[in-house]
Amino acid sequence: MGWEEVDLLSKIQGPEDVKKLSLEEQERLAAQIRAELVSVLARNGGHLAPNLGVVELTIALHSVFNSPKDKIIWDVGHQSYVHKLLTGRRDRFHTIRQLGGLSGFCRRDESPHDAFGAGHGSTSISAALGFAVARDALGGNERIVAVIGDGALTGGMALEALNAAGHLKTDILVVLNDNGMSIARNVGGMASYLSRLRTDPHYLKAREEFEQLMRSLPMGRSIVEALQRLKASVKHLVLPGMLFEELGFTYLGPVDGHSIPILRRALEEAARLKGPVLLHVHTQKGKGYEPAEKDAVRFHGCTPFDIASGNAISTNKNAITYTQAFAQALIRLAEKDERIVAITAAMPEGTGLAEFGKRFPDRLFDVGMAEEHAVTFAAGMAAAGLRPVVAIYSTFMQRSYDQILHDVALQNLPVTLCLDRAGLVGDDGPTHHGAFDLSYLRTIPEIVIMAPADENELGGMLASALSHPGPVAIRYPRAYGRGVPIDEEPAPIPIGKSVVLRRGSDAAILAVGSMVEPAEQASELLSARGIQCTLVNVRTVKPLDEQLICELADTMPLLVTVEENSLAGGFGSGVLEVLNSAGRNGVRIIRLGIPDAFVEHGNRQVLLARLGLTAEGIANAVLQALSGKQPQPLAAVAASDG
Repeated sequence: MGWEEVDLLSKIQGPEDVKKLSLEEQERLAAQIRAELVSVLARNGGHLAPNLGVVELTIALHSVFNSPKDKIIWDVGHQSYVHKLLTGRRDRFHTIRQLGGLSGFCRRDESPHDAFGAGHGSTSISAALGFAVARDALGGNERIVAVIGDGALTGGMALEALNAAGHLKTDILVVLNDNGMSIARNVGGMASYLSRLRTDPHYLKAREEFEQLMRSLPMGRSIVEALQRLKASVKHLVLPGMLFEELGFTYLGPVDGHSIPILRRALEEAARLKGPVLLHVHTQKGKGYEPAEKDAVRFHGCTPFDIASGNAISTNKNAITYTQAFAQALIRLAEKDERIVAITAAMPEGTGLAEFGKRFPDRLFDVGMAEEHAVTFAAGMAAAGLRPVVAIYSTFMQRSYDQILHDVALQNLPVTLCLDRAGLVGDDGPTHHGAFDLSYLRTIPEIVIMAPADENELGGMLASALSHPGPVAIRYPRAYGRGVPIDEEPAPIPIGKSVVLRRGSDAAILAVGSMVEPAEQASELLSARGIQCTLVNVRTVKPLDEQLICELADTMPLLVTVEENSLAGGFGSGVLEVLNSAGRNGVRIIRLGIPDAFVEHGNRQVLLARLGLTAEGIANAVLQALSGKQPQPLAAVAASDG
């Protein structure tokens, strides 16, 4: 790959050092940054392909603008690793996505150069417009730049922000980082030429003088108007940016996103223009590392890998993941029911639906980064007689809360919501932890909420959901299953009924989903200490098995609820509500789960241990409670994570 030794990069302490470099040195710096990205992410994992694609763009941005005075706002933030390297964080870059290390996204508390934090898509233009309006109100002169990818531009929020920015007409630059190949083939040199022509100040001045002259002549105004109509028609034919022009933006581009001199010239011209400007930049995901160029999807967010081959480092797991179990079960069910369709929001591979799409290409719908649309789209399908399954990560399903409530549940439509990555996801941190789905879904009438204790139960819950007359949500973790045998034909699991896995008289542990396995292990640890616990696999969080809960409350000295979800409004809160409604207010109960705090990034197992959500943590909490001691507050544990 021709990478140089990393000496220029070691000298970069901030953007001012980038500005001092010659063009040749900046190009050498780009190669050294790519070497650093590949080296560190091969060990840590992370978003490799997106960052390899924006190396030159990031160098150019910091060459032209003056961060942190000028605000550079990265959409999602998963492509901000190069930005971190250029803004004084190179010495800590080896810690990225590690417990106590740099975040894999932008964070305001990490650096003054991170103007706005993110982790979800389509937010940058709205935030940038807010910065621009605040600048105008406060009399500032800083420049505001939003960097957004073509994928995030499919989100409705981004389009809403473009519409608002065009209306307000304040100075703001949107850099569209487009890594799709079709644009270059369709427009090529013509659009680049028109862009250069339209941004040339000599051309703009000459055009104004020509129009003034023509308007002073008889019939001149009509000639000018005719020329303007002709120009608009030609632009509609050859210039892809007319959508942005109609929204009130000056459109520039597309330009080569891997040419530093072209990027710098385009950014300098854009900075001179008044009002909203959109610069269209064409880049290649994975640029400079062949395995990532060939498979940008896998290297978008990768696990540790071997640099020479690009192959992922094996985890040596015999079990399949919950995501794979979901995909296999859905395919088996869809083979017998042609009404079953699947919907995802820009993540067919991550949710396992890519395999479903290969088997049923006409029954998979990827709507782009548009979770709200995905849910209402599914509601329409369900109302018309189909059985839609919407597979979206738990953290992103939050974005469609109103659609779940208003469009699905209010009409009691049979939409199945599959929430992958529920609970703690680990290295991606607080923006991606699925820590709130039990809480935000429990408030919605009509909906059923289920959580499997193993991969076979997941298939059974999916079968139950697809035969249920109303909405069902199934949540499962980003983890391997337990290696249990999987039924060839998924058998429906009764809704609202828990399973007692073992009986004891000293305490009852009620565990949800991913917490059933550590609760089983905790029961064994306690049994070795002479403490016999009843263990319950809850399975359905809504509706709860009220009869069993009340029975345990009447016979047990202690109830312990365990969930990989926020304690605020989660499963444990639901148990308290049941007991209060039943008049059993004197029952001793402790709730174990995620505290009312944002949990930092780090290895999932380490985070669970710090929160007391392992076998040892659960057993210790029971021992403390039975001995009359108060378990350690989990909020204090969470605070120590960061």
